Amino acid sequence: MKQFDSILVANRGEIAARVIRSARQQGYRTIAVYSAADAHALHVQLADEAVMIGPAPVQESYLDIAAILDAARRTDAQAIHPGYGFLSENAAFSRACADAGIVFIGPSPEAMDIMGNKAASKRRMLDAGVPCIPGYQDSDQAEDKLIAAASDIGTPLMVKAAAGGGGRGMRLVQSLDELPVALSSARSEAESAFGSGELILEKAVARARHVEIQVFGDQQGNVIHFGERDCSVQRRHQKVVEEAPCPVMTPPLREAMGAAAVNAARSIDYVGAGTVEFLLDEDGRFYFLEMNTRLQVEHPVTEMITGHDLVALQFSIAQGYPLPLTQEDVSFTGHAIETRLYAEDPGNEFLPATGTARVWIPAEGEGVRIDHGLQQGQEISPFYDPMVAKIIAWGEDRDTARRRLLRALQNTTLLGVPNNREFLVDVISHEEFAEGLATTAFIDEHYAEPPASSDHSSVAHLAVAAVLLYRSTQAESQQLAVSALNAAQGFSGSRELRQHYRFGGTQGATDVFLDEIEPHLYRITVDEQQLRLACVSVDEFDLRVELDGVQFSAQYTLPARGEVLLQIRGAAMALTNLLAFTLGDEATGGSGTIIAPMHGNVMAVLVNVGDRVQAGQDVAIIEAMKMEHRLNSPVSGKVIAVHATEGEQIASAATVLEIVPDDDIPT
Repeated sequence: MKQFDSILVANRGEIAARVIRSARQQGYRTIAVYSAADAHALHVQLADEAVMIGPAPVQESYLDIAAILDAARRTDAQAIHPGYGFLSENAAFSRACADAGIVFIGPSPEAMDIMGNKAASKRRMLDAGVPCIPGYQDSDQAEDKLIAAASDIGTPLMVKAAAGGGGRGMRLVQSLDELPVALSSARSEAESAFGSGELILEKAVARARHVEIQVFGDQQGNVIHFGERDCSVQRRHQKVVEEAPCPVMTPPLREAMGAAAVNAARSIDYVGAGTVEFLLDEDGRFYFLEMNTRLQVEHPVTEMITGHDLVALQFSIAQGYPLPLTQEDVSFTGHAIETRLYAEDPGNEFLPATGTARVWIPAEGEGVRIDHGLQQGQEISPFYDPMVAKIIAWGEDRDTARRRLLRALQNTTLLGVPNNREFLVDVISHEEFAEGLATTAFIDEHYAEPPASSDHSSVAHLAVAAVLLYRSTQAESQQLAVSALNAAQGFSGSRELRQHYRFGGTQGATDVFLDEIEPHLYRITVDEQQLRLACVSVDEFDLRVELDGVQFSAQYTLPARGEVLLQIRGAAMALTNLLAFTLGDEATGGSGTIIAPMHGNVMAVLVNVGDRVQAGQDVAIIEAMKMEHRLNSPVSGKVIAVHATEGEQIASAATVLEIVPDDDIPT
């Protein structure tokens, strides 16, 4: 038995923050590691100590075993928790920790080696009597052997990389004619991702459920399970929604699957937390898929229905203590569902997105838990996994858990970076999911095409955006007045009778007119529809309004001139006032500075340095939100600088070019 009182967490983001919180609750001294990109990250601030281990790229920081062990040495860390991802299933890292006299909070390197290869683990499971999907997992990788095996298995079948997961090196083959190409592309992808081109073949199980069993083993040889999780809702073999218990689980089926999982773990002398994954077909038959020798992303749903802190249990087992409970002691209460919040663009093939988390307000409420490592103002970089938070809800029954999760998703605000929150709302609201009928085919069947970019703003969004821009302009005017010592004479900003805004998007442009009736009360006209909007209260990122007698809250930020990021009733919009960049005003007209109205691609710069332009003349074209936006000069004058080039991606509020007005040109 080797006890420890300090833990270094060799990870980042929400899992690092989650492990650190449990460790501090248990009284351990905590050490974080971080890359140069994460210097101000939440997990760094939560830890008692933190060590910078390298630049942003993972190969030079979070995957650098020597740098992590050096950080442990410098801080006298006695144990290392690897989180998940990165080095969590790296047997060489586990061995290096042992060689350095540091406790690795996870299974033995031998168990990792066995289960880290799909072919070897499947052969081991077949020997142990664990039900496996019919397939080919031999070491002979000759193409003729694979093709012959595929003929015996029949189609559809799956080609899988033996050395990895996460959907990489995986291909679905519907016809044997597709097999040679699938083998070649899967092998190439596997070699690139995992350093091994070894493949296995498996019969494809149609409309199955992906069900996994949480197991725990101790150093005394005891192994138990903590029930199952249904992870069927997946996109490109990546889990999107997880829940516990499985909606179609029965006590006999749980007993059978649990026994198979425990048998699998016991067959390799497994110690610590692990997950045995199965496919469950429509007839109730289940088949071994793989074993993850680490903590899983979705472990919170198990914690919420069992009442056990699995991370704290990992700490105990790693020190040699026996499991504090038997299988009979494990019980389940209620239902829990988890969704993964990603910084990604659903309208663009769900590609990972970057940006600044200008507003981050996690929801709160009964039964709601949000695990995250995000801070307001934090940059979401391209270097790491795009998952920024896990939104989880528990309820006495599945319907209650689902409703709570739906509200939590709607009440969570992340503005400034594209994300999948509204896609998750749609999934959780879907009738098939609500009825507990979703299988691994769910997203392919119902979301075959990426959701269209939604910029069809509601009247409420348009009205609130106009008010926010107006109030911002008035605040700027008042500040100018104060600086000119006019405030003492009662100056309160230059209020005009009517303000005109034009908000554009892929659906075209909408004109909005605003009249201030009295302070904090406005008349808004949208497409000849008139509304009365009163500001009830205003905070830095939250606005409470009454629109035609109905009160509601809106979360917002004004990231750049003329731009509003706004969330109302769970629907987030990016609205840009196109007129702010085509009409001369105090900020742009006098100087002749042309500013990008939004993030976009410079399609054309229509003038050169030295050219003369007339007021209103087009000077550049920017493509944003799938529309062309023509920028024109607010003044007549001479072009003195061009800062943008054709084809360049340009940020909102960046200077495109500068013009000296005729009045300022020396004669």
